[in-house]
Amino acid sequence: MSVPISYLSVILIWSTTPLAIQWSGNDVGFQFGVAARMAIGLIALLVLLHVMKIELPWHKKARRIYLISGSTLYVAMSFVYWAAQHIPSGWISVVFGLSPIFTSVLASVILKDSHLSGTRLSGMSIGLLGLMVVFIEGMSISTAALLGITAVVISTASQSLGSVLIKQQQPDFHPIAITAGSIVVALPLFLLNCVVTGSWPETVPLKSALSILYLGLIGSAVGFPLYFYLLKNLAPERVAIVTLITPVTALLLGAFLNDEIISSKVWLGTTMILTGLTIYEYGKYLPHVKKWKIRWLQRPL
Repeated sequence: MSVPISYLSVILIWSTTPLAIQWSGNDVGFQFGVAARMAIGLIALLVLLHVMKIELPWHKKARRIYLISGSTLYVAMSFVYWAAQHIPSGWISVVFGLSPIFTSVLASVILKDSHLSGTRLSGMSIGLLGLMVVFIEGMSISTAALLGITAVVISTASQSLGSVLIKQQQPDFHPIAITAGSIVVALPLFLLNCVVTGSWPETVPLKSALSILYLGLIGSAVGFPLYFYLLKNLAPERVAIVTLITPVTALLLGAFLNDEIISSKVWLGTTMILTGLTIYEYGKYLPHVKKWKIRWLQRPL
């Protein structure tokens, strides 16, 4: 597959995932929705590993990585699936747009390998202010909406933490194998949730079934390999542009396909988050940046 087609495919998959998450939990419960998705995704990934002749290692280091990745995956998915029942699907993508910032901050603390420059601090501040605007909009709607936004923030932070902790382990095997191994760890926890809460629907509506199937097959077995293919063939800066596009497309898809209302505050918050992310990721290319010093940090009043 060509790079442009892969790029557009990743944008499409990431843009539709929040809406599919919301639909997959409708009428069947979010716990069943995420458990079924993980089961289908694991089967698809194991088939993919076999076809691509990729080994799924099970040595001590691999098991440690699977445990880290699986536990953070469980937390991230549990919170985002719950949140999808209480907020518009497009909001999920908007908040997840902050994941590069979360990841970089956690990396600077845990790995000591990321320097927060003046431009990055500025971008981070603008992005967080945008998140506050979205929080304010959630407060004006309902307590459930506010809790939903909080849940997505926790989900984003958990996913970012998992990425940093995995990097700390310095894995030496294929990322798709890591993904499959993490689901091996997380799936029993999701199934246990269904057993404890009794979240086993008698019937699964077609819309929910297709959404679960889409997330399991396309979101996992197609989305992950395409993303890693882009990382291999494009500069990281170009791949990062995807995170600037998908929040807008996800909002528009939610409005068009799910009749979600996008208020002016949400657009303002989204614009601020994407502006902050742009400065955070690409501010280093501005001509004056190398000479820019944060005077108030160096010479406080």
